[in-house]
Amino acid sequence: MESLVSTEWLANELGASDLRVVDASAFLPESKRDAAQEYEACHIPGAVFMDLANLIDTASKVSNTLPPAEKFASRMQSLGLGDGSRIVLYDDSPIKSSARAWFMLRMFGAHDVAILDGGLAKWKQECRPCAQGKESLRHRHFTVWQDDKNLRTKADVLKNLHSKEELVVDARGAPRFEEAHIPGSRNVPYAALFNADGTWKKPDELKKVFEKAGVDLSKPLVSSCGSGMTANVVIFALHLIGKDDVSLYDGSWSEWGADADTPKESGAAA
Repeated sequence: MESLVSTEWLANELGASDLRVVDASAFLPESKRDAAQEYEACHIPGAVFMDLANLIDTASKVSNTLPPAEKFASRMQSLGLGDGSRIVLYDDSPIKSSARAWFMLRMFGAHDVAILDGGLAKWKQECRPCAQGKESLRHRHFTVWQDDKNLRTKADVLKNLHSKEELVVDARGAPRFEEAHIPGSRNVPYAALFNADGTWKKPDELKKVFEKAGVDLSKPLVSSCGSGMTANVVIFALHLIGKDDVSLYDGSWSEWGADADTPKESGAAA
């Protein structure tokens, strides 16, 4: 299964015994939208709902950080996602939250995970069927496992300010980036990675977006954003162009900006 699948492909695969479809919609508080409520009103038939808002580390001082491996595995088992499943994620969110779910699933050991190109909006635009209510699948075993080689902490990013071994890519919009950002970072607003209809740009177009922003694609990269959500969109886009030496700074600006001792820059990227 490819990492990015079309609505046509998914429609043809629905009902396959090893396929699991997951609604991974999540919204920022200011949107005043309820992801669980919207899922129950309309979702792709057979899809279960991954509650990203509560799939976090509640013991962390930084909001919206990744959950412990045991908590993640338990939640996946309860959703019917297990070892050997082919998992297709989608969302109906302006912040493209399915990319967060994609990153988590891969980090916690799932091997065959894809994102639906265009998400629920494209599915509905094509007049494909929607289901209502909640879906319940048989629990499946999800092995507790974690590979955090593609995670970076604040200490890692501080150290990198001196070594400059990795380049930070900030997924926030230009106004927020120019107000303040991690020194030396480059700005690739996540919205620039999509076509007007919400589908992902082609790999050659994505590459041009990064190059235009001054991102040296020969270097290992660290993706950051406001709260660790849209940074995953950048990571998935880089995956689509074949670049996987990319890490997530999960604390992102929520952590960096709140620390009076961390250095900050303002203005456009140098």
